[in-house]
Amino acid sequence: MCLGIPGEVVELSPDRDDIATVEVVGVRRAVNIGLLAPDGAKPGDWVLVHVGFAMSKIDEAEAAATLDLLRGLGRAYADELEALADSDIT
Repeated sequence: MCLGIPGEVVELSPDRDDIATVEVVGVRRAVNIGLLAPDGAKPGDWVLVHVGFAMSKIDEAEAAATLDLLRGLGRAYADELEALADSDIT
Protein backbone atom coordinates (compact mmCIF):
# COMPACT_ATOMS: atom_id res chain seq x y z
CA MET A 1 0.00 0.00 0.00
CA CYS A 2 1.28 3.47 -0.82
CA LEU A 3 0.30 6.36 1.37
CA GLY A 4 0.66 10.12 1.25
CA ILE A 5 1.91 11.32 4.63
CA PRO A 6 1.62 14.90 5.92
CA GLY A 7 4.88 16.68 6.66
CA GLU A 8 5.88 20.20 7.61
CA VAL A 9 8.31 22.14 5.45
CA VAL A 10 11.17 23.21 7.73
CA GLU A 11 13.72 24.56 5.24
CA LEU A 12 14.09 25.38 1.56
CA SER A 13 17.22 24.29 -0.26
CA PRO A 14 19.57 27.22 -0.89
CA ASP A 15 20.84 25.51 -4.06
CA ARG A 16 17.64 24.17 -5.65
CA ASP A 17 14.21 25.78 -5.74
CA ASP A 18 12.49 22.39 -6.15
CA ILE A 19 13.87 20.79 -2.95
CA ALA A 20 12.82 21.38 0.65
CA THR A 21 13.53 19.68 3.95
CA VAL A 22 10.28 18.28 5.29
CA GLU A 23 9.71 16.81 8.75
CA VAL A 24 7.39 13.83 8.93
CA VAL A 25 6.77 12.52 12.44
CA GLY A 26 10.26 13.47 13.58
CA VAL A 27 12.05 12.29 10.42
CA ARG A 28 13.57 15.01 8.23
CA ARG A 29 14.09 14.32 4.56
CA ALA A 30 14.73 16.21 1.35
CA VAL A 31 11.50 16.28 -0.65
CA ASN A 32 10.88 17.49 -4.18
CA ILE A 33 8.37 20.38 -4.08
CA GLY A 34 8.42 21.00 -7.84
CA LEU A 35 4.86 19.73 -8.24
CA LEU A 36 3.64 22.62 -6.06
CA ALA A 37 4.68 25.23 -8.66
CA PRO A 38 3.96 28.01 -9.31
CA ASP A 39 3.20 28.83 -5.65
CA GLY A 40 5.77 26.42 -4.18
CA ALA A 41 6.08 25.99 -0.43
CA LYS A 42 7.71 27.82 2.44
CA PRO A 43 8.79 26.85 5.95
CA GLY A 44 5.73 26.22 8.09
CA ASP A 45 3.62 24.93 5.20
CA TRP A 46 2.19 21.42 5.46
CA VAL A 47 2.43 19.16 2.44
CA LEU A 48 1.28 15.67 1.54
CA VAL A 49 4.39 13.58 0.73
CA HIS A 50 4.45 10.46 -1.41
CA VAL A 51 7.63 8.72 -2.65
CA GLY A 52 9.80 11.79 -2.16
CA PHE A 53 7.44 14.30 -3.76
CA ALA A 54 5.16 16.87 -2.16
CA MET A 55 1.89 16.21 -3.97
CA SER A 56 -0.16 19.07 -2.52
CA LYS A 57 -0.30 21.64 0.24
CA ILE A 58 -2.71 21.01 3.10
CA ASP A 59 -3.58 22.97 6.21
CA GLU A 60 -2.38 22.04 9.68
CA ALA A 61 -5.79 20.75 10.82
CA GLU A 62 -6.03 18.43 7.82
CA ALA A 63 -2.45 17.26 8.48
CA ALA A 64 -3.28 16.40 12.10
CA ALA A 65 -6.48 14.58 11.13
CA THR A 66 -4.68 12.62 8.42
CA LEU A 67 -1.84 11.63 10.77
CA ASP A 68 -4.41 10.38 13.31
CA LEU A 69 -6.12 8.32 10.62
CA LEU A 70 -2.81 6.91 9.35
CA ARG A 71 -1.71 5.87 12.83
CA GLY A 72 -4.82 3.71 12.94
CA LEU A 73 -3.67 1.77 9.86
CA GLY A 74 -0.93 0.09 11.86
CA ARG A 75 1.57 -1.85 9.76
CA ALA A 76 0.95 0.03 6.49
CA TYR A 77 1.70 3.31 8.24
CA ALA A 78 4.80 1.88 9.92
CA ASP A 79 6.02 0.55 6.56
CA GLU A 80 5.57 3.95 4.95
CA LEU A 81 7.49 5.70 7.74
CA GLU A 82 10.28 3.14 7.41
CA ALA A 83 10.48 3.74 3.66
CA LEU A 84 10.62 7.48 4.27
CA ALA A 85 13.39 7.09 6.85
CA ASP A 86 15.41 5.01 4.37
CA SER A 87 14.86 7.37 1.44
CA ASP A 88 17.30 9.94 0.12
CA ILE A 89 16.65 11.96 -3.04
CA THR A 90 19.75 14.13 -2.72
